[in-house]
Amino acid sequence: MRPVITLMLALSIMPAGSSLAQQPVTLTFEQALGRALLQNKSVGQARHEISVAEANRDYLISAVLPRIAATGDLTRNSMEQSFGDGQDRFTILPRNDWAYRVTLSQPLYAGRREFRAYAQAKLGVENAREGSIAAEDAILLRVASSYLAIVNADRRVEVERRNIDLAERRRTQAQAFLDAGEVTRVDVLRAETAMKAAQRLLAAAEQQREHAAAQLRIDLDLDGPIVVTAPDQTLPPLPDEAALIARTSSRPDVDIAENNVRIADLEVRKQRGFWLPTVTFDGGWIGQKSPFPAANYAYGALRFNVPIFQSGEVLARVAGAKSREKQAELALEETRLAAREDVRRALADLHSAGIGLQLANEQLIAAQAEYEQAFELYRAQEATSLDLSASETSLAEARRAVAEESLNRDLAELRVWYAAGAMKEAVVTRLNGNGVTER
Repeated sequence: MRPVITLMLALSIMPAGSSLAQQPVTLTFEQALGRALLQNKSVGQARHEISVAEANRDYLISAVLPRIAATGDLTRNSMEQSFGDGQDRFTILPRNDWAYRVTLSQPLYAGRREFRAYAQAKLGVENAREGSIAAEDAILLRVASSYLAIVNADRRVEVERRNIDLAERRRTQAQAFLDAGEVTRVDVLRAETAMKAAQRLLAAAEQQREHAAAQLRIDLDLDGPIVVTAPDQTLPPLPDEAALIARTSSRPDVDIAENNVRIADLEVRKQRGFWLPTVTFDGGWIGQKSPFPAANYAYGALRFNVPIFQSGEVLARVAGAKSREKQAELALEETRLAAREDVRRALADLHSAGIGLQLANEQLIAAQAEYEQAFELYRAQEATSLDLSASETSLAEARRAVAEESLNRDLAELRVWYAAGAMKEAVVTRLNGNGVTER
C-alpha cells in the first residue's frame, strides 16, 4: 500500500467540538495538506472501501476451503416398530428417536471458477486502493485550492483597503482644493464614489474568503475562524510534457481501467468454466439411537456433476462477458487519451497563467507610475480629477489583476501535477521538507 502521510504538527490543531473550537485556528499550507490526509471524511470513506474489498476477497476464497457442519434431530414417533425376539430384537423405529451427523464437504474442481472469482476480488482490492489514492489526490487539490483562495481573498482585502486609501487621498486633496475655492464639490463627490465602490469590492472579497474558509473547514473537520499564511512556492520543478504524459500511465483512473480489463477477461474464462464438470468430496460421521443398519458409521463420497446440455445458457453468458471485456478495453483507451489531454490542457493553462501574471506585474508597475504622475499633476492643478480618477482606477485594477493571476498561477501548477497523477508525489516532497514523516 502506498505511503500514508502523517503530519506531526497537525496534533496541535484544535479538533471540532472542543471547548476552544471557536478560537481562530492558524494553518500553514503544509498543515492544511497534512490534516486533509488524516481527517477528511471522503478520504476516510475511500480507505474503508479497501477493507470492504478485502472482506469480499476473503469471502470468495472460502468457496474453495472445506466446510464442516453438525446436524441433529430429536423425533417423537406415533408408534415403535422392531423385529426379532430376545437378544436378537432390533428396534428399527423407536418411539423416541435421535440422531446426529457431522459432515465435511470439500470442493475439488469446478472449472476453476472459484479461483478466477478470487483473482477478480484481488483486483477489486487493487481498485479500492487506487480509489483511495484518487480520493487523496482530489482532496489535496481541493484543500490546496481552498487554502490558496483564502490567501488570495486576504490579498484582495488588502488591495481594496489600499484602493480605499487612494480614494481617501484624492478626496482629501479635492476637499483642500474645494476649501480654497479652486474646484467644485464634484471632485469630492467623485472621490467619495470611488471610496464606496472600493468598499463594496472589499465586502465581496471578504465574502469570497468566507466561502473558501467554509469549504476548508469541511475538508479539514475544523470549526471557527481560520487564519492562513501565504505559502512559499517550493513544489518540485515540473518535468517536460513527455515525462508528464508518461507519468499518467500510473494515474489511479488509468490503473483502475487496466484492472477492469483484467477483471473482464477473468469473467470470460469464468463463464466458460460452466461447461466443465464439478467434483466434490463429501464425508461424514453418523450416530443414531436405532442400531439398524448401524448405530454409528462413517462415509466418504466423490460426487460428480457433468453438464451435458444447457440450452445455450453458458454460451449466452460467455458472449455477454466478451462484450463487457470489449467495453472495458475501449474505456481503458478513452481513459488514457483523456489523461494525456488533461496534461496538455493543464500545461496550456499554466503557460497562460504565467504570461498573465507577468503581464499583470508589468501592468501594475506602469499603473503605479501613471498614478503617481497623475496625482502630482492634479495636486499642481495641471490635471483634472477625471484624469486622476482614471489613473486611480487603472492602478486598482492592476492590483486586483496581480492578486487574481497569482492565484491562477498557483492553481495551474497544482493542476498540472494532478493531471499527471503525481499530486501526492509533489506534495509529499513539499511536506517532507516541513516537519512531516511517512509511515
